Amino acid sequence: MGSAHVDTPALATNPNYIFFTDFDGTITTADSNDWMIDNLGFGAKRREADNGEVLAGRAHFRDVFYRMLESIETPFDECMQHLLENIKLDPGFKEFYNWSKENNVPIVILSGGMEPIIRALLDKMLGPGWDMQIVSNNVAPSAEGRSINEKGGWSITFHDDSIHGHDKSLEIRKYSQLQQRPTMFYAGDGVSDLSAARETDLLFAKEGKDLVVWCENAKIPFVTFRDWSSISQTVKDIVARKITVEEAARGRI
Repeated sequence: MGSAHVDTPALATNPNYIFFTDFDGTITTADSNDWMIDNLGFGAKRREADNGEVLAGRAHFRDVFYRMLESIETPFDECMQHLLENIKLDPGFKEFYNWSKENNVPIVILSGGMEPIIRALLDKMLGPGWDMQIVSNNVAPSAEGRSINEKGGWSITFHDDSIHGHDKSLEIRKYSQLQQRPTMFYAGDGVSDLSAARETDLLFAKEGKDLVVWCENAKIPFVTFRDWSSISQTVKDIVARKITVEEAARGRI
């Protein structure tokens, strides 16, 4: 990518559209972090209760997510193997990815998850050579001298100092503040996406998930999706100028 777009690499090909997206539970059918917390950590009941506190504005996602992951003592390489065996790609994403490459619609992954897990899952699901920018959290030893591949040996390292751990709006605003910019989309499903929900021209919120209710309460325009086949058709219709982004934001469908 050219040096002219160091801070905005998605502009390197001069696109008219950019698709920002969450990874876990959006590109994948299940959330890898939730899977680890539910099966290797303190469980789904407490995770759901903690997420409820974030949605109600009584807690910050950064704090509750850190506690969730700290409940997992399984070595990181074992966690990775579990996820490679259990996390699947949304059935419509690969077709959308191929279409986006052919039609100059860059995909930028904005994730509250950890980059090594995202890369490993994409390698398995799309095959080597996939080309998408990833902006996410990372992983590191839990203490000096420890290995991430020992029991209790790893911790999440957050992307920034925000209350979100990864404030996804920061990356999107690099583009939205430009005088001339592409039309921007975002797809997400849950509490890690709250920081991005207001930032693009059209928000896709996964049906039946927390982001839908939050957007309705905050009166943020959106359209629901079940899988990437519906996202794909809507984006293709907008690119073909059959509908506008305003017409596409139909809420629950």
